[in-house]
Parts: sequence; C-alpha cells; structure tokens
Amino acid sequence: MKTSPDTHVPLSSDFPHYPEAEMQARAVAFHDQMQSRRSVRSFSSKPVPQDIIEQCVLTAGTAPSGANHQPWFFACVGSTAAKKEIRDAAEAEEREFYSGRAAQEWIDALAPIGTDADKPYMEIAPWLICIFAQRRGGIREGEDKKNYYIHESVGIATGMLISACHNAGLATLVHTPNPMKFLNGICGRPETEKPFLILVAGYPAEDAKVPNHALVKKPLNEIASFL
Repeated sequence: MKTSPDTHVPLSSDFPHYPEAEMQARAVAFHDQMQSRRSVRSFSSKPVPQDIIEQCVLTAGTAPSGANHQPWFFACVGSTAAKKEIRDAAEAEEREFYSGRAAQEWIDALAPIGTDADKPYMEIAPWLICIFAQRRGGIREGEDKKNYYIHESVGIATGMLISACHNAGLATLVHTPNPMKFLNGICGRPETEKPFLILVAGYPAEDAKVPNHALVKKPLNEIASFL
C-alpha cells in the first residue's frame, strides 16, 4: 500500500486495545446482546426522539464503503401523513406479490412467518427509515463520481444501523416491497438513487410476538469454516 504524509494519518489513538481475556468477554457479551434481536411486526406508537435515530444513523454512516464514497442516504420518515402514504403504496405492491407475482415456492417459504399484504405497523411505528443506494456521488457534497460496490456498502451500513437500533433498545423490521420506486417521490430523492429497503423502527408492542420459525439460527459449524 502506498502511503505518504499527504495522503495518510496515523491510526487514531482511541482505537481500542484490550487484553485477550477482555476481548473474548466483550465478543461473547455482544453476541448475547445481538442474539436477543428479533424482527418485530407489532410496534408501539410510543414516540422515539429524533436524536436517538440520528445517532443510530451516524453509526451506520461509519460503515466501510467502496472508495469511501459512502453511497447511502437515510430518509427518516416520522410524519403521520408520509408514513400513511408509504404504507398505502407498499401494501399495493404487496397485494400484487401475494396474489400472483411471487412464485409459490416463495409464498411457501414465508408461510411459517405468517406475513401477508397488510402492514399496519408502517403507520404505528414512530419511524420508517427509507434507505437509498446512490449510483453516483463521492466523499464531498456535490461530487458526481461513479460509486463502487454500492449494494455491498449499503448492506453493511444497514446491518450496522440495525445493530445500533437494537443497542439503543429499539425493535426493527426490514421491509422490501418490490418495486419500491414510490419511495423516491415520497422521500424527495432523485431518480438516480435506488431504494434499498425500509427499516421500521420503534418500541415493540407490549403484546408483540415473533414466530418460532424465526428463532432458529444456524450453529457455527453451518455458517463458518476455519482454514
């Protein structure tokens, strides 16, 4: 790697350095925390302060990205009218999905979760974070450069956003109506940006339930190898 004083600076002095025993303990503790994360479809209408969402989005914005172009935009929708508009458009697409657009194999795969075209939580939850992938941009405002590894970058940032929300005590749900172009108009985003997904965020309802099917997680030997 080519470096020079003009292009690189020393790694931040606040980069964490822990004894191995503490590293192991922190890794276990974080796993235990994230193991309690669940996709929730029953949300409380209890308000979530905007500054909490802002901090979670800032965490997502620290994600690595192709050429550090940060090809993402998070449209955080909290207005009642906009949430209803998004719900109406999403449900229209979902009705098409469940009434014939989706292959039967896909419908069968969703059956244990119990989903259908009705998405009332999109109005009940205090926040809908609409995530967009930017085809062009750059590290500075106003730049119009080609972005690279867009979906990989936005996917990593989304994962960090979900983790940040859970860490803050918020429940989340990934929703991906197909197509999602209606989000550009509702959120005021340019046509050059592609809707990536909607992250529903808020407090879980007191009577929230999750499907048994979703509790099954593959063991380490089925998701990793060490060569």
